[in-house]
Amino acid sequence: MTIGIIPNTTKVQILEVVEEVIYKINEYSINYVLSDDLLKLNFAMKPGIKKSKFLNLKQIADVADIIISIGGDGTMLTTAYEFREARIPMVGLNLGKLGFLAEFDMNELDHLLQNIKSGTLIVDERIALEAVSEKTGDEKLFAINDLVIDKGRWPKMITLTLRIDKYDVTTFSADGIIIATPTGSTGYSLSAGGPIVSPKSDAITISPISPHTLTMRPLVISSSQKILVTVESQYESVQINCDGQRVHYFEPPFSIEIYKREKPIRLLHTNKTNYYQILRNKLLWGLDVRNKDK
Repeated sequence: MTIGIIPNTTKVQILEVVEEVIYKINEYSINYVLSDDLLKLNFAMKPGIKKSKFLNLKQIADVADIIISIGGDGTMLTTAYEFREARIPMVGLNLGKLGFLAEFDMNELDHLLQNIKSGTLIVDERIALEAVSEKTGDEKLFAINDLVIDKGRWPKMITLTLRIDKYDVTTFSADGIIIATPTGSTGYSLSAGGPIVSPKSDAITISPISPHTLTMRPLVISSSQKILVTVESQYESVQINCDGQRVHYFEPPFSIEIYKREKPIRLLHTNKTNYYQILRNKLLWGLDVRNKDK
């Protein structure tokens, strides 16, 4: 068993956190390797880190059985993107605000390592999205949470034509559109009025962003269906971002096809918590916040 440790090197006190993680991993006699991104930092005074083995991401993908991402949900998304071609299950240690994907906190590190050592962690497969366009050439866009087409810096709305499989759906004006996985349904899609979708659902959510019509509402479709969005705008470019991290600018008009990726993303969790408990604890879903006793 080898753990690949991928820390967010921009986090405050990340060296102290990594050193604590390494100390605990050594207590459980588990092998580990560290991302060589840490080599950019000055850790001369951190002997626990200094004697570790450093590898690049490709090398880690070759040797690791489990990936531990240290940071927050954004770090988890970045880690999943970097290891998208591997089948390595991932788990997140949360140092951020929400911790919806990176569901373990540092005070749960012992519990996490006990489960890794005993092999009792549950593998949860999550669908991801791919997208292709005449503008991308051979490159395929990738998203775990969502793929968002929006007007970018253009102050006016853009025109979007939606087609699902061979069927024309609608043409509408809006600030953009969000194509989200069940994992991403609690992200930007939720803020735009989209539904919460269980990660066990094999579905894709389509949510308009500020549409200029009262009748345009979110749509949930099967993940086996393909979505084609044609974009028109008077501006020089339209923005497409994947997971809020990787931004692409395309000159309109253009069409982009979005569909479920063949390889899912593999996340790890314990049977200590379930999805609905995380919804209540992290998003206060279903709770009457006026009642402080519950």
